[in-house]
Amino acid sequence: MLFTRKAAVVWLSLAFERVLTAQTPLSSHAPSSFYPGVESDLGQWDLDEGPVVNATGHLVFETANSLLQHWANTRHRIGHTIIPGTIPVGTLLYHGAITGPHLPIALDWVAVEPDHSTIFCQGPIETGCWHLTLAVTRPMRVLYFDGNSAAKILEGTMDTQDLLAWSEMKPEWVQNEERRIKDLCKWGQKHGVNGFVRMEMNFEIMICNFTSHMEVVSFLNLESIRIGSDRPYLPEDPDSMRHIFGLVHSASWRENYPGETRIMLDFSGLVSFYDTALVPSLVPRRVGLDRWDHRVAGILPEDIERVQDRLAQALARPPATTSGIDWKTVLRVVVDRYASRLEFIQHLLNLTLDDGSIFDHAQQIQRQLRTVLLPYTVFAALPPNTSVTANATNSWAAPVFRECATSHAASIASRGTTLTPSERLLLQAVQETTHEICRVVTKMWASGMNYGVDAFYPPERRPEVDHIHTLTGEWKEDVTHLISWLDWSVWVKCRPACGFEEMCYLPTWPFGFPSTSAPLQAQWDSGSLWPGPDKGEWKRPQPKCIRRREPYSF
Repeated sequence: MLFTRKAAVVWLSLAFERVLTAQTPLSSHAPSSFYPGVESDLGQWDLDEGPVVNATGHLVFETANSLLQHWANTRHRIGHTIIPGTIPVGTLLYHGAITGPHLPIALDWVAVEPDHSTIFCQGPIETGCWHLTLAVTRPMRVLYFDGNSAAKILEGTMDTQDLLAWSEMKPEWVQNEERRIKDLCKWGQKHGVNGFVRMEMNFEIMICNFTSHMEVVSFLNLESIRIGSDRPYLPEDPDSMRHIFGLVHSASWRENYPGETRIMLDFSGLVSFYDTALVPSLVPRRVGLDRWDHRVAGILPEDIERVQDRLAQALARPPATTSGIDWKTVLRVVVDRYASRLEFIQHLLNLTLDDGSIFDHAQQIQRQLRTVLLPYTVFAALPPNTSVTANATNSWAAPVFRECATSHAASIASRGTTLTPSERLLLQAVQETTHEICRVVTKMWASGMNYGVDAFYPPERRPEVDHIHTLTGEWKEDVTHLISWLDWSVWVKCRPACGFEEMCYLPTWPFGFPSTSAPLQAQWDSGSLWPGPDKGEWKRPQPKCIRRREPYSF
């Protein structure tokens, strides 16, 4: 009797909501012709059809969403994106001088944090070193290479730079930074580019001309940073460790969104090596590989030429000819909407439950799924009572799938020809990513309806325990595969969370990495405070807690 009363209350509540909906002057379901780019044939929205094996839209999405964020680019260090940007007027940049209080007349590097530049502020202990602070006086055009693009290793971190500078990869020149900056600046001079942004331990900029866009704020004589010259990347003494940790800590400020905000990226000019139309030769190179192992190596000359031409076109395009869409926010809104909810649903599905509590637990998860889909659960998609059986198909939920999948991009797609090639790639990335998220979530929700665990549509009898176990097993498999496919770095964190005197850390070059300039034995020994390269932590970086106070250890 109690169950009947509860059911009646639920039905009355739902009926009242439907009456209110009917009185609303604006339709909750836009007609199929409202956005010409939206497929109106519901047969095209198959909940059982996943993405093709070689799809790269989700990879374009996550790399674009992670630009200038230290965490994601430390985790996946092989860059696949080149994008124009601007450093605004008033931005402070820093340079640790080696030769004395002289403004560099040659090509050289600056850092975005003084904790980084002071590491290179070298001089005799008796006289100290010179540290330069500069301010940008007019907008400085730059190109940004994503990934850990200043890491001098042979695994491909510098591939995209090599292709721009030399039209081929030159691993034998991995340490030839003078030649690299010279030839990059030679290319940049033709296209109005005065700097190239890379990520080392923190973000740095290769400056082509120190006098054209900057002025001196200060040139201070500082105490020299005392890092032993025999092992510059792996100091063991407490003072050096303190300076190195200060650098690592300053990089953590830019770990996640919004990342490094002092460089304004132009997404309308983004070039991605995951663009299968622009760089088709890399498609077969990625077959069967995890994302960790994706490389630009193997690209054909004609694809290199297309990449260079696309960048040249982007740099020559007047700003007024772009759409004005804030792509950084478009991408982030999708992540904000789904990341924490998918993570929480996965957490609930990983709990171990007995038969007596599994029904209530399944209803909780069903309510979470309903919450995700609430803005897209159009009235016409609700199933008739006769369809709520364990054997029903999920075709009735196709309108919900469609509304969810198109909600973020339909209005942008309607702009058509006003988008640049880069923006059309980003649009496709958003469409492919939200399509798969919404397919999986809608499928899970519809299955919950069919199995009888949705409180809005209670079955005549409670489902059998075996059926609920089957349902939750399918749910767990679906959400685990989705999270793995998306591979968002926002989910990579220390578990359990670090204490107040700790920070979460990913193995960062050059600490614990093989050396390309000296024998391995000269860089590490078993008593070192640094992890040994033979442990392999650098290959698949995993988060771990490290101390924020002495004694430090990585």
